[in-house]
Amino acid sequence: MRDRARRPPIGAVLAAALLAAAITAGSPARELLPGPVPARVIQVIDGDTIVVKARIWLGQDVETRVRLEGVDAPELAGRCERERALAARARAFLEAMLDGGEVVLSQIQYGKFAGRVVARVETSSGEDLSAALLTAGLARPYAGGARTPWCDTAELVE
Repeated sequence: MRDRARRPPIGAVLAAALLAAAITAGSPARELLPGPVPARVIQVIDGDTIVVKARIWLGQDVETRVRLEGVDAPELAGRCERERALAARARAFLEAMLDGGEVVLSQIQYGKFAGRVVARVETSSGEDLSAALLTAGLARPYAGGARTPWCDTAELVE
């Protein structure tokens, strides 16, 4: 009986086994989790990155950064005032759309930076966040590679 008291809950063991299998299966760069995965927004980092708590299994949540698939938003620490102002607008736009609510993640894959994934993110009402940012003019389409600057060279002379 005393051995039973030291055993971790079966849910924790299962989650650890699933995570280990995901890490060792195939090439991580090509691995794709189609979803849908329900999640709650914890924080909006900037116009194209949020922090969510995602439900991966019964009673098992994971907190992670998610970069919105297919878009590049301006950076809050951008090189010119225009970029910084657009970045603040993009973040405020996402905050208003999400308001700490529920989202659904799909097409989840590893991002190029550790600790972050890239995913298609929809609001609980089905609105695609990337499409909304593009429509609002607060992001550009992005498919990887070099990012297009938000500042022109004339603006950099501040």
